[in-house]
Amino acid sequence: MTVTEINKMLYENQESLLKWNEQEGKTQWEYSPIDKWSTGQHILHLTQSTKALIKGLTMPKLLLKYRFGKCNRALREYDEVVDKYHVKLQKAGNVISPFSQSMPNIKEDQKLAILGELKQLNTKLASKSLKVSEKYLDTVLLPHPLMGKMTLREILMWNAYHLKHHDIILQQKYSAKAQ
Repeated sequence: MTVTEINKMLYENQESLLKWNEQEGKTQWEYSPIDKWSTGQHILHLTQSTKALIKGLTMPKLLLKYRFGKCNRALREYDEVVDKYHVKLQKAGNVISPFSQSMPNIKEDQKLAILGELKQLNTKLASKSLKVSEKYLDTVLLPHPLMGKMTLREILMWNAYHLKHHDIILQQKYSAKAQ
C-alpha cells in the first residue's frame, strides 16, 4: 500500500468517525458503558496515539535505527496488520496502551477542541509521511505498545485502521439506537 493510499484511507476513516460524532450529538459524547471509555475518551485516545506516531516519524533516522533496529522480515500488507492487531487485542484482554491508562473525563465543552485536534494531527501525519522515502518506510522500525516493532509503513497502515476500529466500536456500542 502506498503512502498516498494510506493517507486516503486515513482521511476516509476520519470522516466516518467525525460524521458519526456529528450525528450522535452531545448526548453520546460523555456516555460510557460500564468499565469502558466515553466517546470523548475514545477520541482522546486516538489523538494520543497519533501524537506518538508523529513523534516517532520526526525522530532522527539514525536514532530510530539505533534504538529499534532495521526490518529483517517480510513486510506485512494492510490485511495482515489488521489481522495481527485483532489477534493481539483478543490476547491482551483489557490491557490499555501506557499513554492511555489514566484517561481523564472529557466533557461536552471539550468536544470541538478534541475533534479539531484529531483532524489537525491526522493532517500533520499525512503531510510528514509523504516526505519520507519508500525505502525508509519499509526498513525503519517503531515500537507499538501492543504489536511490537513495526515498519513505518505498517504503523501508518495500522494508524489509518485504528480510526476505523474505534469508529466501529462507537457505532456498534455507543450509538443511541444501539443502547
